[in-house]
Amino acid sequence: MSESEDLDALRPTCDRALAGHGPPRATDLLATIPADTAVDRYGAGGVVAELEDEVAGLLGKPAAVYLPSGTMAQQSVLRVHAGRSGRHTVVGHPECHLFRHEGGALARLQGLVERPVGDRHRVLLRADLDAVAEPPAALVVELPQRDLGGPLPPWDDVVAQAAWAHDHGTVAHLDGARLWEAATGYGRPPSDVAAPFDTVYVSFYKGIGALAGCCVAGPADVVAEVREWRGRMGGTLFGLWPGAASALTCLRRRLPLFPAYLERAREVADAVRSLPGVRVVPDPPQTPMLHLLLSTTADAFRAAARALAEEGLWTWAQPGVTGDPTVVRVELPVGDATTALSLDEVCDAVRRLAAPG
Repeated sequence: MSESEDLDALRPTCDRALAGHGPPRATDLLATIPADTAVDRYGAGGVVAELEDEVAGLLGKPAAVYLPSGTMAQQSVLRVHAGRSGRHTVVGHPECHLFRHEGGALARLQGLVERPVGDRHRVLLRADLDAVAEPPAALVVELPQRDLGGPLPPWDDVVAQAAWAHDHGTVAHLDGARLWEAATGYGRPPSDVAAPFDTVYVSFYKGIGALAGCCVAGPADVVAEVREWRGRMGGTLFGLWPGAASALTCLRRRLPLFPAYLERAREVADAVRSLPGVRVVPDPPQTPMLHLLLSTTADAFRAAARALAEEGLWTWAQPGVTGDPTVVRVELPVGDATTALSLDEVCDAVRRLAAPG
């Protein structure tokens, strides 16, 4: 058993957590599925249709379709856009999820070509797109930039990026896995953030803490084609109702709480930035998530995380690596578990995790 697996075995024993809504537990997730849920049949009717209608309304789009995974969702919608345009290039930030975390699926499964643009260490900006000469099938904009710690480009620049796509005869697609966080950061309703984009993907297991699943929203004809690709890719299960019901429950419960999550993210940043060996990225947080750079080693971090877990506080099983072996990175999404802790408890945990050992 590896050190991280050994530490992860302590997770169920913890009654408190630092990040997000805390470790997912079957009992809690099952409670998000109402007993009177109307089931679907192969994705048609029931709570699936109810969720699709609600998401389409929230995002101000004519239609939406529920899919079991974001990887399937974004591959499907980008394949649709490519098929309609006859183009094969997808433009996006070098650190966007599609390019970094999906095993080259766009190329290997869909025959599409990744075209990174911009500086990988900062958010994508409209000026970066001037370097693109080839006509793309789609521009993908990720809001917020998760792998950079959750920063947001200026809103006017986002609008200009979508306009660039339209001026070049292509579509703008929003990777909105954390759209709920982005909307809160911009101080705009989700429909305003979605408005400049032709299609939008949103996740339900991340910020709102539901079971796995997501939606793609956009024009009715595009969504109908994505629905067909969902079937071709094995995503139209006999019953999709458990994930859809959980999503609807958590969306209604937690979406109103995101302003409080953002406030707590900024309070956490204010509380920990002066601790020895701690840097907040971005500082201040722009959304209800942030990264912490800790001047410690991975071994010292794991030892501190284990001690905290043995005291009942879950943090992380392992840190992210950086280019400096004496600095580690962790991602801190803010949710119910974070807000349940006092700032003193948060500070104490971060101080111990950042200790050099």
